[in-house]
Amino acid sequence: MAGEIDDAIERADREAFTRQPPKTLKGQIGYLLKQLGSAKAVAQAIGVTADSVNRYRRGARKHARKDVAAKIDDAVRQRWQPQVRRRRQKQAATSGGITVETRARFGYTAPIGTTDDGRFRRLTVHLPPAYAQRLFDARTTGASDQQMRQIIAEGLKEIYFQDGGSRAAGLSDVTLNDIDYLDLDY
Repeated sequence: MAGEIDDAIERADREAFTRQPPKTLKGQIGYLLKQLGSAKAVAQAIGVTADSVNRYRRGARKHARKDVAAKIDDAVRQRWQPQVRRRRQKQAATSGGITVETRARFGYTAPIGTTDDGRFRRLTVHLPPAYAQRLFDARTTGASDQQMRQIIAEGLKEIYFQDGGSRAAGLSDVTLNDIDYLDLDY
């Protein structure tokens, strides 16, 4: 269910790491064993047998298959430095806000006589903390990528298109489509 917005949040979280996660297979498996508690739980998380996990832990196997190594790396990075992640997200949601950099097709509903043709735009916009809070809350509750896109689109509508209420007052709906890339920073 991971979508573009979820991936962008994950990348932003990884940029906040104060230390790098373990790089060796043995170190990664050791970390996962501490986090998940047993070889069986680690095996289920990465899609191998508990015996394979124990071989990795002992060093009997120095390298995992490429697909398994990617799963191990993802599992470690998802669990790495949770307090750093929470602190950064709390700061973004209370005082710092979130910066959205994207190139996407924006469409919108506008009054008759104005252009409402969707077109690609490259935007870098800083959204206030309220939008960061809404985005993190939506992610926590398991919102779809489309719902999280809508939160970002509402923020872009208010801050960029309407300039905080000083222009485009008749603009009623902004949609974020055909995302070429999206990056978040907080």
